[in-house]
Amino acid sequence: MMSLMEPDAFRTMQRLMGGIAALLILKVVVVSLWNLIDYVPPDFRAVFLLGREGYFWRGYFVWFYLHVFASPITLIFGMLLVSERFRRWRPMWHRRLGKVQIALVIGVVVPSGIGMSFWHSNGWVGGVALGSLGMVTGICAWCGWRDAVRKRFASHRRWMWRLFVLLCSAVSIRILGGLTEVLQIESATVAVANAWISWVLPLFLCEAALRWKSS
Repeated sequence: MMSLMEPDAFRTMQRLMGGIAALLILKVVVVSLWNLIDYVPPDFRAVFLLGREGYFWRGYFVWFYLHVFASPITLIFGMLLVSERFRRWRPMWHRRLGKVQIALVIGVVVPSGIGMSFWHSNGWVGGVALGSLGMVTGICAWCGWRDAVRKRFASHRRWMWRLFVLLCSAVSIRILGGLTEVLQIESATVAVANAWISWVLPLFLCEAALRWKSS
């Protein structure tokens, strides 16, 4: 059934879209690493740190630095771990990187993201969006690890795809932010909406794709 629904042209389009997505992710990783110049030591004139000087050293800095250092690593690892080619080429490295990925996500990225949510620049509604993202990300990571241990590999791969999509919310939020800037519709309300859309919509599309693929 799937072979009939996926002609050469469709597979080519898939590869093209995958390549574009990989380039966007790599761009975000490079920009994130480059921005470390503004964060170490903190430059409160930098866009992300504007308005945070008053509470930065009151606990926020711990979560912030954990997040900005760990998140780019999980994006790179995520691209490798969802790659079927990499898994078949280096199965042992797939398992090793997978363990490191789960440890980073559950031990660093999720708690730091939830910690940062308490100081969200757009108030409690934006904080709930970021905190919810953290909790759902943690659940996906845990379920994926559990299924890998139980050797339920089909279910494990589905959870890992959900996890990767959630990690890529860092890419989605930048795309949405750029779009709202171009359209000149920037506001606190739009920023909060983007905080939710950046992970809810991609997760919904991922779930639809996984269900379609398994049908």
